[in-house]
Amino acid sequence: MLIISDKLEIADHEIDIQAIHAQGPGGQNVNKVATAIHLRFDITASSLPEAVKNRLLALADQRINKDGVIILKAQRHRSREKNREDALQRLTEIIKSVLFTPKKRRITRPGKAAQKRRLDKKTRHGRKKSLRGKVGEDS
Repeated sequence: MLIISDKLEIADHEIDIQAIHAQGPGGQNVNKVATAIHLRFDITASSLPEAVKNRLLALADQRINKDGVIILKAQRHRSREKNREDALQRLTEIIKSVLFTPKKRRITRPGKAAQKRRLDKKTRHGRKKSLRGKVGEDS
């Protein structure tokens, strides 16, 4: 059971975890032991609330494919258990990032004092630039 928050949990059968051979350096250990973890989590078939599913599917994340499956590969550590914990932690972070709905932005306009300050600043700047013109020919 993966606990996301106080009210949200994911059952183990919803997460597909496979041990695979890790890439990169590591000597004989890499060739003999499958320490990397390949995690797959199907968003649409999960028991998550619909609102959370929709926000997850709307994420512009390369780890979520077009079928709505989150695919994570964990191979930072040399042990399978640490890589498994790392993959589950990363899955938890992805789901936590969409748990709360972002607050709707209220459209606001600048106040009259702010508009006046902006126009005064533009006027002062224009006056300063006009003084940088060519000097007249006085003999």
